[in-house]
Amino acid sequence: MDIVDEPAVEPRKRGRPKVSSDEDKRSHIVEVAGRVFVKCGYAGSTTAIVASEAGVSKQTLYKLFQSKEELFAAVVGAHRRLMLDLPRPAEDISIAASLERIFMIDMDEDKDADRTSFLQLVFREAAHFPELVDILQREGMLASRQHLADWLSERRSEGRLTLDDTASGARMLMDMILGGMGPPEGRAQAWPDRAGLFAHLRRCIAIFAAGVGAA
Repeated sequence: MDIVDEPAVEPRKRGRPKVSSDEDKRSHIVEVAGRVFVKCGYAGSTTAIVASEAGVSKQTLYKLFQSKEELFAAVVGAHRRLMLDLPRPAEDISIAASLERIFMIDMDEDKDADRTSFLQLVFREAAHFPELVDILQREGMLASRQHLADWLSERRSEGRLTLDDTASGARMLMDMILGGMGPPEGRAQAWPDRAGLFAHLRRCIAIFAAGVGAA
């Protein structure tokens, strides 16, 4: 979707149709910013670069995002749904099958590449920019983990699994799955092909499901 920026000086005339809504612009800028952060890293990315790549003025960008940190937080929040497909309703399938859907094991290659690139960015930049840790926890990891813990609690209340600490269970699952998706040595070195990665992720889920006596 092409986003056309509004004139920075000329006031909008009464009755003139909006070229695009602020929400459209926000979504577009966040999408572009995600690519810029992955390509340039956090340190190498600037709001000026994002504005140029998104085809908007810096004035428009700062109207929607007051700082690079706020923009990065929005990108993290947008990518959270690429990590876990939650919340979601109960399904009449096995716990293991539901978890495969939650972690989107069969995600198409393009989306999977975006997810992997962002995971690698997160792991790399968090080590160098401590101020990002709070953003990553608040907008990404903690929120996702809580959604997963809530889902596990719901399945436990239905009698479909046995787990005394769902928060710990959610942490365990995310460590296994996200660690497999973004291994420290790099995916290319860890997994010769996507089939090997998917087999590993399904094995992790199967082990967890067996451990909690999942139905």
